[in-house]
Amino acid sequence: VQLQAFGGGLVQSGGSLRLSCVASASGSILTVYDMGWYRQAPGKERELVAGILGGGDTVHVDSVKGRFTISRDNDKNTVYLEMNNLKPEDTAVYYCNVKAALPGRERNNYWGQGTLVTVSS
Repeated sequence: VQLQAFGGGLVQSGGSLRLSCVASASGSILTVYDMGWYRQAPGKERELVAGILGGGDTVHVDSVKGRFTISRDNDKNTVYLEMNNLKPEDTAVYYCNVKAALPGRERNNYWGQGTLVTVSS
């Protein structure tokens, strides 16, 4: 199972970015359950930013509520994170996380490679 994340970069405070993460499995059908975004700032532990269940229910950490929105496209096995009104404290490496299963296999937890978001003041 591979997760490819896109969309990080450098943006000024108050700006916007959209992250995408595509889950795939070479030559196999992948069943995707929960999807989410985490982030890790320098010197800090990795933390959940937002999650979205298979049925569409979402959760956003308090610090990003009203600014970030998680969504998914089940046909494309893709999860998005729309980030608006970015602040310097949002600077971090953002990781996508997917709970998925290959045919006949148990559900597993998978991580993307991380994409850096830098917000300048």
